[in-house]
Amino acid sequence: MRFNIKLRASVYSGILFALPLAVTSMGLLAGPLAGQGMNAAAFLDAREGHLQNLRQLTVSGENAEAYFSADGARLIYQSRAEGEGCDQIYTYDLANDETRLVSTGEGRTTCSYYYPGGDRILYATTHHWDPTCPPSPDMSQGYVWALYPTFDIFAADPDGTNMVQLTESWGYDAEATFSPVEDLVVFTSMRDGDLEIYTMRGDGSEVRRLTDKLGYDGGPFFSPDGKKIVYRSGYPETAAEVAEYRRLLAQGLIRPSALEIYVMDADGSNQIQVTDNGAANFGPYFHPSGEKILFSSNLGDPSGREFDIYMINADGTGLEQVTFTGGFDGFPMFSPDGKYLVFGSNRNESHEGNTNVFIAEWVEG
Repeated sequence: MRFNIKLRASVYSGILFALPLAVTSMGLLAGPLAGQGMNAAAFLDAREGHLQNLRQLTVSGENAEAYFSADGARLIYQSRAEGEGCDQIYTYDLANDETRLVSTGEGRTTCSYYYPGGDRILYATTHHWDPTCPPSPDMSQGYVWALYPTFDIFAADPDGTNMVQLTESWGYDAEATFSPVEDLVVFTSMRDGDLEIYTMRGDGSEVRRLTDKLGYDGGPFFSPDGKKIVYRSGYPETAAEVAEYRRLLAQGLIRPSALEIYVMDADGSNQIQVTDNGAANFGPYFHPSGEKILFSSNLGDPSGREFDIYMINADGTGLEQVTFTGGFDGFPMFSPDGKYLVFGSNRNESHEGNTNVFIAEWVEG
């Protein structure tokens, strides 16, 4: 899970039942977005110069973490109907306006992604342990994320059939994404007692641990050439912080109020901190050049819940704000050709905290 992130009234461990608007028969990469989704240009802030021809693809419930297939023709994302059940996984075909449930409809699901060949998908789910929807985290201890120990990563055909379980260790296994250039999955796991980043092959074999510092490491994505991994981390420093981190972890919880963006080589070496602002920075994704990173952050007010998308050089210089909505913008991902950006946003919300999937042409400069 790129994680049960509560923004305003919305809870994201993902999200159920998106109702996409009309889409033309023209595929996403075959031409401009003029006929796809709902024209949302009115909800672009004048300062959002990197975005144009904004389109809204979902209109109800809570929808986020939309990621492209390798051919740019489809999205896979999490969705939950307003006030109903747990997040489930859907695909969205940008050529024919087909939205399809591809998870089982049971348990809680999160963190979906396409295999590079487009012939398989993967996502994390709890349904194999219990078909009921597990409870949301108890916020009586403040704002926390839940680390459901029954999350395991599964692979399936694009229509959800032929499921195969890839992870079996007790404890949280989720946040899996694929290298764009080889058969290599990167994911987050508690299998060794802490939240660390691992890699494995697409069949679940050859598991390798990449991080080893006490604290949370997660939300990893590969660079376009597959040589780097960008991720988010939060490390307790003082004795009191360590004790609190371990206390919450024992309850299957984590407090995400301070996360920084890091980059490392695909083998786990050369771990470099990119941001250092004390805010909740998450959802990082490489710019098509591989030299910049987009991420979501509340750095404008680290104690608040307003998140915008920012762009920064991989060496930590050149910070630039990309979105300016005053609500939530996050989970950015570029299309494989780098021409489009898909992201989740509260803009044009139908109710407080309503989050939808938006897509826009990307403008350099």
